[in-house]
Amino acid sequence: MADWPDSHYIRRMAKGWTFQSLIDENVQVTAHCHRAPCHHRQELDLAKLRARFGPDAPAMADDLIPKLRCAKCGGKRVGLIYTPDTKPTGYSVNNAR
Repeated sequence: MADWPDSHYIRRMAKGWTFQSLIDENVQVTAHCHRAPCHHRQELDLAKLRARFGPDAPAMADDLIPKLRCAKCGGKRVGLIYTPDTKPTGYSVNNAR
């Protein structure tokens, strides 16, 4: 595993996400309300959550969902979507045939 380019990322994720690791890896976290009349979505402000709970606080869905409430309807049926950074890195795949 030490030979993999992203081995630091793999070791960190084995322990679970923290607010700091999500920020460092540029992961976007979006909360969405499961109530049919609402379906509100909102990106979480990870920097504010880090300031409130600490950089090493766990940020897995099971840790966050109990703390969340929909900002629009107040519902507690909330889900999370974790979206990794997909910006081009400058590396390309060789399409030689």
